[in-house]
Amino acid sequence: MTTEQDWAEDRRRFAVPHEDVGGPLAREFVGLATALLEAVTVGEVLERVIRAARAVVPGADLVSVTLRDPQAGFHTPVETEPLATRLDELQYRLDEGPCVAATRREGMGLVHEVDLADAPQFPRFGRAAADLGVRAVLAVGLFPERDAPRMGALNLYSREVGGLGEAERDVALVLAAHASTALAATRACAAADLEAAQLRRALQSRDVIGQAKGILMERRGISAEEAFDILRRTSQQLNVKLGQLAETLASRRSEL
Repeated sequence: MTTEQDWAEDRRRFAVPHEDVGGPLAREFVGLATALLEAVTVGEVLERVIRAARAVVPGADLVSVTLRDPQAGFHTPVETEPLATRLDELQYRLDEGPCVAATRREGMGLVHEVDLADAPQFPRFGRAAADLGVRAVLAVGLFPERDAPRMGALNLYSREVGGLGEAERDVALVLAAHASTALAATRACAAADLEAAQLRRALQSRDVIGQAKGILMERRGISAEEAFDILRRTSQQLNVKLGQLAETLASRRSEL
């Protein structure tokens, strides 16, 4: 569990030391943007976002991120302490609550409850959260400017009634925008890396299939088309991928 000393370190980390940048909050967001630029994976982006949220929003006792998968549903990959995940998962089971609603709400995707013990739109979750000692919540959809359903939500919880107010709403929206942009960039890079890796594998497979065809053409005195047909039929008969069969033939040509 993260200690208050860790949070103090995060506040120093996400702040920018130059006094001419602007006010304290502006410097903290510049620091967050810099930190997110250094993140190279989705996990790193999310971890830095929740730590920044905990550091710059005084009323946020707990912070988590909900991610929405079209097939697997909702899950919580990062949180500042286990109670946040427990609250999130309760909403997933009930299909009711701010973090679920924020992924479905149009416009800014903002859901704000100042007292969960009296929350008519979330009666079951509200009562359960209050019993767990959490009274206020802010959830913002990711991306905040796009149509629902969104990829997820940034969730901030407070143990105090009214612990998250108008000022915290504005900060949460900016945090969510930072998170959304960083996530989109990271996922785009990951997709590009995956595509490049798949292309490399395809080229390697094509190359080794060419080698296998050459071996068969030399050994049997057949054409390239006939050699490929032998490889294809053998692959089907043995239930082995064509590339794997070709690699075996090319690497063990002296034994065959």
